[in-house]
Amino acid sequence: MLKLRPGILSGIVLLATAGTLAACSSSPSTSPTAHTASGSACWATATSANSCGGMSALVKAAKAEGHLNVIALPADWANYGAIIKDFEAKYGITINSENPNGSSGEELAAIKSQRGSGNAPDVVDVGPSFALQGASEGLFAPYKVAEWANIPSDQKSSNGYWWEDYGGYIAIGYNAGVFHNPPTSFSSLLSPQYKGSVCLDGNPESAGAAFAGVFAASLANGGSFNNIEPGIQYFRRLAKAGNFVPTGASPSSIASGQCRVTIDWTYLEAQYAKGLQGKVDWKVLVPSSGHYASYYVQAVSKDAPNPAAARLWEEYLFSSTGQNLWLEGYSMPAELPSMIKDGTVNKTALAAIPVVKGTVSFPSQAQLDKAQQLIVSQWASV
Repeated sequence: MLKLRPGILSGIVLLATAGTLAACSSSPSTSPTAHTASGSACWATATSANSCGGMSALVKAAKAEGHLNVIALPADWANYGAIIKDFEAKYGITINSENPNGSSGEELAAIKSQRGSGNAPDVVDVGPSFALQGASEGLFAPYKVAEWANIPSDQKSSNGYWWEDYGGYIAIGYNAGVFHNPPTSFSSLLSPQYKGSVCLDGNPESAGAAFAGVFAASLANGGSFNNIEPGIQYFRRLAKAGNFVPTGASPSSIASGQCRVTIDWTYLEAQYAKGLQGKVDWKVLVPSSGHYASYYVQAVSKDAPNPAAARLWEEYLFSSTGQNLWLEGYSMPAELPSMIKDGTVNKTALAAIPVVKGTVSFPSQAQLDKAQQLIVSQWASV
């Protein structure tokens, strides 16, 4: 189970005034089919690029497949719009993006329900608890990218079943044009002025961002990594006061006024601010209480219909190009320490990230699993 590394995110927070808002990737006009390019059988079980002839052979096989199936990757999430566009242009491979606004739980469900189909996900990008679940259910194939050594040891599965990619803090975003007395903490959101205003980013039973929001609220209300229940109780109080809105946070729900306050990742709050500039005066704060930081996790599906393209995608994401594109999207790439050390980091993007006071700690593997189980058993009563 997952152990997050304090050393990268501790003391760092993302700007809340920049980002790029792009339209979600469109669905293909025709359904993709699995390809039988030369060497595809080898790539289906390859644990590294060297397993089947190296990077040149991987690129050739991936181009022959011609497709990559991704799921739950909104274009305005951590700069995925630019990442997808650059990958397609670089390799001439069409990315089929399914259910871009889906959750981590829906990603795992799609691997299982679409197994054997050419439309099945090749790769997933999921929250930590869902990475652990997918690995335990045998859904992932072991693979180690060329930059494996530059991913900190406690941010990856030792056997290559998953590895962390980018992260951020949970923050509170709000419409400053509506609230002239801005929120200062989680407890301040219980004020009557926030009636019908406060949104999570999805349902914490299945969405990693919402799960993290509940965990942050727990830490701010006397809870701990051993006990997420105060966070659940906090949202019960918020709902009872009429302040909590089950509508998921998104650019459209913010622009429409449905979500005038959001509890979400710093990099998403930053993109809301930039994308809605001129329409909504969106401001963001990271509460001094309730610091919660986490990374999302990559994995290759064991039954990927395009196994070479799946592995090439991961190689691209963990190249300096892919890592810097995440940084440009105001999220923290897993390889940031090594990139700073070797000089491959985008210094302009890095300079946009100020320091946060205090030390941030992370839940253990067992604590994440316990918290997820409690959310599933109690959230319906919120």
